[in-house]
Amino acid sequence: MGLLDSVLGAVMNNNQPANANAGAGGLGGLMGMLANNPQLISIAMGMLSNDGTQGGLGGLVSKFQQAGLGGAMSSWIGGGPNQAVSGEQITSALGTDAVADIAGKLGVQPGEAAGQLSSLLPDLINQLTPAGKMPDQGLGNGADLMGMLGGLLQAR
Repeated sequence: MGLLDSVLGAVMNNNQPANANAGAGGLGGLMGMLANNPQLISIAMGMLSNDGTQGGLGGLVSKFQQAGLGGAMSSWIGGGPNQAVSGEQITSALGTDAVADIAGKLGVQPGEAAGQLSSLLPDLINQLTPAGKMPDQGLGNGADLMGMLGGLLQAR
């Protein structure tokens, strides 16, 4: 958890209150979520990493396409506005077992976990794909992703 602590330190050193920009989208919203719920960010980064539970970004794209949500995922990766998804749609894409596992790690009900992911994933994926396309080799392993997120937050 040391890398996550480093990223959190970068956020806190910006002298922002923990809930600053918490309701906002984009990087400000991510900063608020990171400060308020680091466990959720850690889980999401684990999902997006090439060595993660969902097969990385490519695996998530496939799951969202199979659930009829390919357009939403494309909007998160692309340069335009992010299409919103519901918690039910997240559950449909990831599967009830995966969402239940995430909920257990967060100590919340599955519906709440899916709702939290529906708020986080669009902005997180958008920020991690600034070129507006999915990298051929994925986003990297968990340490690579935490480094990318830390760099984004420090640049703010």
